[in-house]
Amino acid sequence: MTEKHVSYELAGELIELLPEKAIYWPARQMLIVADLHFGKVTHFRKSGIAIPMEAAEDGLIRLEALINEYQVSRLMILGDLFHSELNHEWDDFLELCYRNQQTQFELVRGNHDILKPELYERSPMVIHQESYSIGPFLFSHDEMDGQGQYNMHGHIHPGVRLYGRAKQSMRMPCYFFGPQRGVLPAFGTFTGLHILKQSVKDDVFIIAADAVMKLE
Repeated sequence: MTEKHVSYELAGELIELLPEKAIYWPARQMLIVADLHFGKVTHFRKSGIAIPMEAAEDGLIRLEALINEYQVSRLMILGDLFHSELNHEWDDFLELCYRNQQTQFELVRGNHDILKPELYERSPMVIHQESYSIGPFLFSHDEMDGQGQYNMHGHIHPGVRLYGRAKQSMRMPCYFFGPQRGVLPAFGTFTGLHILKQSVKDDVFIIAADAVMKLE
């Protein structure tokens, strides 16, 4: 375990909040990520936006490193695995799946997961169309009514704005946990942030460089 993760009890379960923008659930040997948006870099480059191709490889490298470090049994992706139309980054992701056959890859489909159905069917992934329930959690891409379960989702790309003494400000990605739902940060690159406001009932953990810190 990295020394810079944060252990957090949620819905009676101990989870690890990682600076790599992923949650590890030790009791299930499960890694949980959201909004990977693979294919986005190639999509931008085709549109003439000059982004280094290495940025496309970054997400795959980080994901595989986590799978190996935590010996992940199940990888739960909370939507937006792939950003847009098909490109070679889909094949790169499938190669990662086949290299790590000890891990079950699972996808709860999001609004960007619009590839042809046969591509998902031929992949080694288990596909959940809208949500997946396990233990105390209801996993989804968009916010859902957990109906007694704690809803953990993505889609929003949560962030907070921090202010300095000289009124300067900085936007930071975060984990955001309310009484009934928790929002994961976007795992992918070039995904942007949606600023959320913290209430007294919310626990917020900011991600700064290679560390996770609770916002008081």
